[in-house]
Amino acid sequence: MRDRQDATGGRVKMLAERRRRRGAAPRIDPSAYDRGMAHVIDYIEFAVDDLARSKAFYASALGWEFNDYGPDYAGIKDPRTGGEFGGLNPQPVALRGQGVLALIRTDDADAALASVVEAGGRIQLAMHDYPGGRRFMFEDPSGNVLGVYEPAE
Repeated sequence: MRDRQDATGGRVKMLAERRRRRGAAPRIDPSAYDRGMAHVIDYIEFAVDDLARSKAFYASALGWEFNDYGPDYAGIKDPRTGGEFGGLNPQPVALRGQGVLALIRTDDADAALASVVEAGGRIQLAMHDYPGGRRFMFEDPSGNVLGVYEPAE
């Protein structure tokens, strides 16, 4: 589908309208963004090998809950808004991109690290300090790499 976009975030509004027509809960309020900030990341989708296994992993590791859209897609619920901030999409490995790292904010990086390891995540970069706090990176069962950070107070 060709992106329809204008200076007021037309693509954002188009996606919200498409979700409304499908009967899905709204993820975003297009009017919440400043008109000068039309290009914001508000949704991230993970390519996964096994949808059920990935849902179980993220529920156990990070406490995520999901909206199911049939057997081929699960939206990741956003506890702050009641909408969604992302989704799990079964895709062949050849279709996965590289070079984008999704970062998950936490108030307790040590507890998050323990949950990820307990759920079967593989640590790719050990916990370390950085100028903004502490973080680590892990690989989920489908091979997606994510980061978890605890901001400095």
